[in-house]
Amino acid sequence: MAERGTPSVYTARGQVDGEDWPAVAAALNERMAARRIGQQELARLSGVSVSTLRMLQHGASRRVQNKTLEAIARALDWPEDHLIDILVTAHQPASLRQPHDEPTAVVLSRIEWQLRDVSDRLARVESYLQAEQPPGSAPGR
Repeated sequence: MAERGTPSVYTARGQVDGEDWPAVAAALNERMAARRIGQQELARLSGVSVSTLRMLQHGASRRVQNKTLEAIARALDWPEDHLIDILVTAHQPASLRQPHDEPTAVVLSRIEWQLRDVSDRLARVESYLQAEQPPGSAPGR
């Protein structure tokens, strides 16, 4: 049995001192809104249940595993440890926080993926517009 004053051991339920689940919720909600992605889609992309996502979006009344946070971060194109960093550093003074500089290759890869996505969407729009044009008519008229 643990002595008094000894920090509690990690358990599957309950908040651990120093963890800021509301900060995780705020980051998650902001990113989902910015990317216009709903719970169902994020659940599909991350492999995390909708109920777990809902719980996290409301500030998590119980602790979730790091692998769950990592899966969500990957699905939202964040570094794998991004949500974990938010969870444990939100209450630290800025002077104690370590800078989180993503390697340039990771940032460039993300930009390339986004450009491919935009290009694909543009190609679909162009195809749609071409299909809607009567034969022999000039584009844009």
